[in-house]
Amino acid sequence: MRGLRVAVPKGAIFEDALAALESAGMPVGVLRDDGRRLLYRADGAEFIMSRPSDVPVFVEHGAADIGIVGKDVLDEQRPNVMELRDLGTGACQMVLAAPRTKVEEVRRSIDHAEVVRVGTKFPNVARRYFEGMGRQAEVIELHGSVELAPLVGLAECIVDLTATGTTLRENDLVVMDEISSSTARLIANRGSYRLRHREVAGLIEAMNRNGDRVG
Repeated sequence: MRGLRVAVPKGAIFEDALAALESAGMPVGVLRDDGRRLLYRADGAEFIMSRPSDVPVFVEHGAADIGIVGKDVLDEQRPNVMELRDLGTGACQMVLAAPRTKVEEVRRSIDHAEVVRVGTKFPNVARRYFEGMGRQAEVIELHGSVELAPLVGLAECIVDLTATGTTLRENDLVVMDEISSSTARLIANRGSYRLRHREVAGLIEAMNRNGDRVG
């Protein structure tokens, strides 16, 4: 049997993911040595370097046994995986935001059940949010620079992640509502969790011993 295969996210929570895995005794030093490779093997373990949005895909389909990903990605995709642990790192909020000068206009549109145009990288989250209020939204999916959408008339408001609020403030956007909170999560493939339960449970126990927050 091959070693435990872990999907590791590139980007904002990369270092947090490595710290969590390192606290469990996994040989993650190799991942810091050469950022250009996508598959690493070290001391019986395997690591896949992946875009955060692809981590649940690798895990759900068994290409990786476990992975680390933000709760925001899980909320958007709702993959068929096991969410084992809240690592308590990479904290941010999913918010509804609009230009400072347009907040009341957007609020009136929502209150009067008018169709609101929303720019977002999280179309499923945005749709569920508005549906939960019994409101309609025209959701425009974007893949970057979401804050630009209301500034150029593409959308009236946005649904996006924010950690410090700096980017929102720099673009004169204000938070109208906090939809959800997100932190990094440890997830597992359902089959792998059954077949490799001792390895996965040992990993979690090691994280517990080293003081990470338990989800």
